[in-house]
Amino acid sequence: MTAAENVCYTLINVSSDSEPPSEVSLKTDLEKGEIKAKTEALKKVIIMILNGEKLPGLLMTIIRFVLPLQDHTIKKLLLVFWEIVPKTTPDGKLLQEMILVCDAYRKDLQHPNEFIRGSTLRFLCKLKESELLEPLMPAIRACLEHRHSYVRRNAVLAIYTIYRNFEHLIPDAPELIHDFLVNEKDASCKRNAFMMLIHADQDRALDYLSTCIDQVHTFGDILQLVIVELIYKVCHANPSERARFIRCIYNLLQSSSPAVKYEAAGTLVTLSSAPTAIKAAAQCYIDLIIKESDNNVKLIVLDRLIDLKDHPTHERVLQDLVMDILRVLSTPDLEVRKKTLQLALDLVSSRNVEELVIVLKKEVIKTNNVTEHEDTDKYRQLLVRTLHSCSVRFPDMAANVIPVLMEFLSDTNEAAAADVLEFVREAIQRFDNLRPLIIEKMLEVFHAIRTVKIYRGALWILGEYCSTKEDIQSVMTEIRRSLGEIPIVEHEIKKETGEVKAEDEVSAAPVQKLVTEMGTYVTQSALSSSRPLKKDEDRPPLRGFLMDGDFYVAASLATTLTKVALRYVAIVEEKRRQNSFVAESMLIMVTVLHLGKSSLPKKPITDDDVERISLCLKVLSECSPLMNDIFNKECRKSLSHMLAIRLEEEKLSQKKESEKRNVTVQADDPISFVQLTAKNEMTSKEDQFQLSLLAAMGNTQRKEAADPLASKLNKVTQLTGFSDPVYAEAYVHVNQYDIVLDVLVVNQTSDTLQNCTLELATLGDLKLVEKPSPLTLAPHDFANIKANVKVASTENGIIFGNIVYDVSGAASDRNCVVLSDIHIDIMDYIQPAACTDAEFRQMWAEFEWENKVTVNTNITDLNEYLQHILKSTNMKCLTPEKVGNGAIMALSGFCGFMAANLYARSIFGEDALANVSIEKPIHLGPDAPVNGHIRIRAKSQGMALSLGDKINLSQKKTNV
Repeated sequence: MTAAENVCYTLINVSSDSEPPSEVSLKTDLEKGEIKAKTEALKKVIIMILNGEKLPGLLMTIIRFVLPLQDHTIKKLLLVFWEIVPKTTPDGKLLQEMILVCDAYRKDLQHPNEFIRGSTLRFLCKLKESELLEPLMPAIRACLEHRHSYVRRNAVLAIYTIYRNFEHLIPDAPELIHDFLVNEKDASCKRNAFMMLIHADQDRALDYLSTCIDQVHTFGDILQLVIVELIYKVCHANPSERARFIRCIYNLLQSSSPAVKYEAAGTLVTLSSAPTAIKAAAQCYIDLIIKESDNNVKLIVLDRLIDLKDHPTHERVLQDLVMDILRVLSTPDLEVRKKTLQLALDLVSSRNVEELVIVLKKEVIKTNNVTEHEDTDKYRQLLVRTLHSCSVRFPDMAANVIPVLMEFLSDTNEAAAADVLEFVREAIQRFDNLRPLIIEKMLEVFHAIRTVKIYRGALWILGEYCSTKEDIQSVMTEIRRSLGEIPIVEHEIKKETGEVKAEDEVSAAPVQKLVTEMGTYVTQSALSSSRPLKKDEDRPPLRGFLMDGDFYVAASLATTLTKVALRYVAIVEEKRRQNSFVAESMLIMVTVLHLGKSSLPKKPITDDDVERISLCLKVLSECSPLMNDIFNKECRKSLSHMLAIRLEEEKLSQKKESEKRNVTVQADDPISFVQLTAKNEMTSKEDQFQLSLLAAMGNTQRKEAADPLASKLNKVTQLTGFSDPVYAEAYVHVNQYDIVLDVLVVNQTSDTLQNCTLELATLGDLKLVEKPSPLTLAPHDFANIKANVKVASTENGIIFGNIVYDVSGAASDRNCVVLSDIHIDIMDYIQPAACTDAEFRQMWAEFEWENKVTVNTNITDLNEYLQHILKSTNMKCLTPEKVGNGAIMALSGFCGFMAANLYARSIFGEDALANVSIEKPIHLGPDAPVNGHIRIRAKSQGMALSLGDKINLSQKKTNV
């Protein structure tokens, strides 16, 4: 084992600019200095030894002049010194001087001060020399009876580590600790003793637990946690013991400690799949989420609930607890609420949907006019989407949901109102029986809508679905009310010239009487010159949109008026009324056109909008049956196609999800009978405690790919040439935020290389955590050096550097070998993700960095090229596969061109968007490659550029 891989228990930070002191000055300070000087000298000695210096001449000096001192700081530093100093000769024999040190340990183990005793016992846990420990055993045993719990608990740990490493030194340790445990009263001592029995002699631990199993709920939480671990291990190793201990786990669910409750619930789920056990564990998780204030804890426990839900046999149990899960919505954190709503939506069934909808309606009403939290609008949006999903899956609920949600069409938050509008549009198309109710509510709130996008949507719905004479007349009334006095241009000019009642005169604000500190009266008045703004505010909504230059709403208005006028003509038989209604509709369109061409609006009307309004005027003047069909039937047919495809996609995804969760048992699968199973065969489930410990240490076990080409050798990067004096290669291990470089360094010369140092530097958002230690390499020797690099963002990074060394006996300067660059791939941090079309468009508008990549590939098929890009960039395609009637594939490339939106998210929470626009140049023949562009947008410049580089590198298909 090389020096770099030796286990290090103590890490000490030292400033890189400090000068290393000489051995002579250190010796002088240690012999003749005051306590303070000796302390500083001892610290310097420790740092020098940690940096690889050999100081054999100081060992006897420290034993003679420092070891006898009683100062607590010196004592603590000495324990670090004895831990790191070499204790053996090169041939492996113990140094003679260590006998004196051993005697000092023995005295410290009998010291009257409990801190010195306890810290010495902690130090003995780190000793690996049995010759040093053997004389100390009587003193260590005696510490088990010390009056102070600090000494006793460290004595237990010392006995445990000695028994584990050198069993012959204390063969009766389990019996000794069992007797100690029976008589011990302190919680921390009992916990350490019980933990030792679990690992050293499980039968004794079980015997002790059997004697006090009814008192477990009275123990301290640290002991309860160890008991849960023991029960888990015993029951997994020997399933027949479950009945004996499962009652104890049930009791621990009522513990006062959140940690114990969490572990007990997790253990109970693994030990029993009975509905009562699952319900108790789920209830425990829900209580933890509600009572714990830390949002991270809430999210972790919510993930455990989601894992439970994913198990097909447990889902039914959790469905009964949906109302309890919804109590978590009282948490203000948006991420917690999002996960809770998604979980509730996954668990909703016909049995509990009514209660779920009632709770969600109350939550929606609570968010009305609440602005104290920045996430209120986003939460309202989440609630609307959840209610939307419930109504689509359970149509009976739509009638209860729609009246509440439609109040939010007038909401200032456009995103939530847009979601409500989308829901209303889908509901009015799917549920014929609800159309009168929706139309009635829409007409009620129409005048209050203040957002142009929502106004356009509401206009479309009213124009498309108003079918009775009364409703059509109501729509016309609302439009006139929203448009104000017409003709608009004439009225606005009159207001400007003052012919209409002067509303824009400068007026005085109400006079206020104020009392000064002296008790006298003063009057305060101010001239208000903000009247023109008031004039804008007083304008009806539609007129306000038009005056702001938003004439797209005018085109929508013209289409709506055309639809309702054509329908009115078909319903009403009286010719005069028909002409009157059509004339009024045409008057509104003409006055809007006139306004657009005038100089009054902030922006003039576009040619597209002029053309649309003119077309509507022509249609109304002719009133042909063909146009009636196009306006009143074909538009609705397009919507029904889109909704049908969306419903089909949802059903398909639900089907895939249910197939994934269904447990399929093949006809020839072996049946496992618990009674006939050997003990060693019950290890099918992984040890949860071991897994969590490994995860905490960062050693998550990953299943290696079966493909031999996917081995670690594929990630080895050669850093130097084979003819260089020092050969180096690196294995790059990427683990989310950390990169570990395992560099193999080989001395290919016949000389000893001293101070061989790996010097690294980084380019990009990478940071080197520590400087690798220098090594001494014998002729033709090799060593491994590990270097850690932290990653801060999703960008391509480069690690570069060199190896410098001195040749033993040479008088020349240091030698240097330059290393090849190591490129860190952005793909290690990007994961596919999904978002809605609206979110994609919003992010596309917000993100400021764009990178346009020209397609340069040898792939001749559009869909094949898209799949190749998806695979090489880890992005997800958001464009649906089916469009129209479902017979044409949007992404199959039959039509010679393709446009698709891609989305991915990095582990740092950064979003990456891409739009692929490609075509197949048919005039160049069937073998012509795909051409076009890919536009990438991201919040940061680095991510947009890195993703573009990755696409450029992997565009061409390579034949392996």
